[in-house]
Amino acid sequence: MSRMITMIGAIREAIDEEMARDENVIMIGEDISASMGGPFGSCIGLQEKYGPRRLFSTPISEWGFTGIAVGAAMRGKRPIVELMYNDFISVCLDPIMNQAAKLHYMTGGQVTVPLVLRAPTGTGRRGAAQHSQNMEALFAHIPGLKVVSPSTAQDAKALLKSAIRDDDPVIFLEHKFLYPRKMELDDSVELIPLGSACVRREGTDLTILTWSRQVDFSLEAAQRLSGSGISAEVVDLRSLVPLDWESIRASVSKTHHVMVVEEDVQRCGFGAELAAQICGELFDELDAPVTRVAALNSSVPFNGELEDAVFPNPDRIAEAAASLMRE
Repeated sequence: MSRMITMIGAIREAIDEEMARDENVIMIGEDISASMGGPFGSCIGLQEKYGPRRLFSTPISEWGFTGIAVGAAMRGKRPIVELMYNDFISVCLDPIMNQAAKLHYMTGGQVTVPLVLRAPTGTGRRGAAQHSQNMEALFAHIPGLKVVSPSTAQDAKALLKSAIRDDDPVIFLEHKFLYPRKMELDDSVELIPLGSACVRREGTDLTILTWSRQVDFSLEAAQRLSGSGISAEVVDLRSLVPLDWESIRASVSKTHHVMVVEEDVQRCGFGAELAAQICGELFDELDAPVTRVAALNSSVPFNGELEDAVFPNPDRIAEAAASLMRE
């Protein structure tokens, strides 16, 4: 049975269902109490249902409450940490990078850290330079962390449930521009395994690899390209770590042209890693170099027109794709 729901509503359902299923699931973050329900409403009604011992607000101390969550995970809890913005991850980088990501390895597998850190990410809300960054490449670079970035309400719910049940720390990046958008949700889909991509549009001429909000822009660009005879396949990676390499291989082997579209700045972005892997392992399948469409190497402007000029959009994606196919 399918129904319409916002992405933030789907995330709230995932948290609710997992807290009901497992009493070890707890929720920690700023302003997530009964009065607020989180800065974007992901916890509305949940503290009344599960009580302040399982869902509690914290002071504005990201380092402190993330460290508490790491310790709780080591002792058998499954904490979900919510940050107000993914930009603030920098404040709590030590407990994530040096503790959560490393403890399973450093203890020879004796300790697990089943922690999910949820963070609103991305542009489009005129949040300026300190509230709009995309930081997935930073966390994909750190061994021991899994990185997920959904583009639909269905994926947000099913992947979050999988992340909560995972025994490794997961950075779960949610594009805040997508939060209020109503999308279709199929209640028969319980879980989606981490590391499984999804082909959002079939194509034969060009593979577009993307994730999060840029999936929508890529689909719009693909529709425009079809009018000029270019058949673009849009692959939503959904999970950057682990990465669904087999789906990438299958698409590239079919189209022989690849474009990576990401909202992060281009320099040292995750798209560079994808391009390097494709060139290294699928070079014989390529009829042209891998093309990248990403944000300019700039901080995020507050001015709306400047922000729009910095980041990818359907026009830029379609133009880059047409140029690639002319090579």
